[in-house]
Amino acid sequence: MPVNPLNRREFVKKSAVTGAAVAVAGTAAATPAQAASDKKPQKAPKTWSFSILGTTDLHSHVFDWDYYKDAAYTDSKGNKTGVARVATLIKQQRAAKGEDHVLLVDAGDIIQGTSLAYYYARVDSITGTSGPKHPMAVAMNALKYDAAALGNHEFNYGIDLLRKFEKQCHFPLLGANALDAKTLKPAFQPFTVKCIRVPGAPDIKVGILGLTNPGIALWDKDNVAGKMAFTGLVEQAKKYVPRMRALGCDVVFLTDHSGLDGSSSYGTELPYVENASNLVAEQVPGIDAILVGHTHTEVSSYTVTNTETGKDVVLSEPYCWGMRLTVFDFELELVHGQWKVTSTKAQTLNSNTVEEDAEITALLKADHDLVVKYVNTAVGTCTEDLSAAEACWKDTAAMDFIHQVQMESVKSGLSTADAALPLISVAACFSRTADIPKGDVTIRDVAGLYIYDNTLYGKKLTGAQLKDYLEYAAKYYHQVPSGTAVDTATVTNANSFWDYMYDMAAGVSYEIDIAQAEGSRIKNLTYNGTAVADDQVFVVAVNNYRANGGSGYPHIAAADIAYSSTNEVRQLMIDYFTAKVTLNPADFAVSNWKLTQDGTPVF
Repeated sequence: MPVNPLNRREFVKKSAVTGAAVAVAGTAAATPAQAASDKKPQKAPKTWSFSILGTTDLHSHVFDWDYYKDAAYTDSKGNKTGVARVATLIKQQRAAKGEDHVLLVDAGDIIQGTSLAYYYARVDSITGTSGPKHPMAVAMNALKYDAAALGNHEFNYGIDLLRKFEKQCHFPLLGANALDAKTLKPAFQPFTVKCIRVPGAPDIKVGILGLTNPGIALWDKDNVAGKMAFTGLVEQAKKYVPRMRALGCDVVFLTDHSGLDGSSSYGTELPYVENASNLVAEQVPGIDAILVGHTHTEVSSYTVTNTETGKDVVLSEPYCWGMRLTVFDFELELVHGQWKVTSTKAQTLNSNTVEEDAEITALLKADHDLVVKYVNTAVGTCTEDLSAAEACWKDTAAMDFIHQVQMESVKSGLSTADAALPLISVAACFSRTADIPKGDVTIRDVAGLYIYDNTLYGKKLTGAQLKDYLEYAAKYYHQVPSGTAVDTATVTNANSFWDYMYDMAAGVSYEIDIAQAEGSRIKNLTYNGTAVADDQVFVVAVNNYRANGGSGYPHIAAADIAYSSTNEVRQLMIDYFTAKVTLNPADFAVSNWKLTQDGTPVF
């Protein structure tokens, strides 16, 4: 919603004539015009304006390119992606307003998310002795970023790689709530102060505080446990905002890798809110504006009133992958030698209105071309087309491939005792557009089916716990009464349960009766044709995100570990394909589940 300028009161001195003019010997009474001319003219207050530009969730999208499709990015809304394109918007803003009137900030999730990110983390890692510069560091340095918040995906490849990236950046990575686990002191710089030069007046001091997502403690537990701790955004903002004001900051700006609706995807697994930017604005006095990230949505301008001061705080979240640029415009007035913010406004600009910047393109083209060559490397052939288009409501061979790889990988590392237990797998469809073609298959075809950098676990669940797990997954579907047609366009994603959150199981057979209420949908759960007993123990192949509590599934986070690996599932799939040479889906028909309405199959 639009942000109104702060109300200013005008105090006007007025005088009234209450009697006749008094004549003084030898002097005539002054006329009103003469009296006015004797007063000194009022000076106009000193004012200044500047802007903070914001990006978020770039996820190593350097160009308008889809590495999984080996083609320019496309979507139904005509969006364009990439740092090279948003760079043009940034330079336009600097040209229009002046370099010294513009700061540039990011809200996190920079070094994970594309094949390019994976390449420079695992194939030709920046951590090597003669490792290359990360393309995102190159691009962001060239664009002269002033600061960036840490995103949760910054930790996906481990702290060592993150530290190497940090060293390559010419700007600070901020994380006031990312603490050293032993000392509980900040592990990264909490904030930075930038000065806006104003001729003939004091500098405007802009404090930029960075906050990251407490969910890192769950999602990247394997990388951060015992090394870093992550506290709440509100708690740390209450600590640092007063410090920044005490240091003389005229403007306090936050960059939060945290959404603005107060929700959490991990339930009660953590005592801190995942999407807390609105709570920070509401509960922490002294904040002028917040750049929001993490949720991959576009919120051009959103105003929250601070409950203590009554002051409006402006928040904005630009769309992800460089599709949008947020522009915060600040107006200030010098009052008794101190700058006061009189107006804050925010808007988002669309990257599809401009072309890619020539300078950034030249800097990144060689890296991009190298990764394009890598992802087009052949890994084998497939006897059938494996499409994920219907995987969210049907048992498909594409998902069977993931399950097969997970189960074989876990099986190879089990103890003798655990190997005697029944082994099953759970996994989600990460991309409905993924398609491993019939015939020749490349790395990008396989990688497109598994886009996240998850590693693999084997965890133990009882039959009763497994049923609870599947009931939780089944809330993904809207309830559709028996006899009512099921529309695949609307039946999924109930309860804001997104595709990446919905797990399907393989190795057991079951039905999901969508005519029933949530919590009573799993029917005929069997293993090898026999009903699953409540006390029966299974080894469940599951990715680390889910195993550590991601998406709030019951039982799994606390379950005993039978297997764990640092190998990404995606790479295991590529290696499996390469070893097989020819993939035949008939060899791994491992799952058997279906949607029903009162026992009648839907599809």
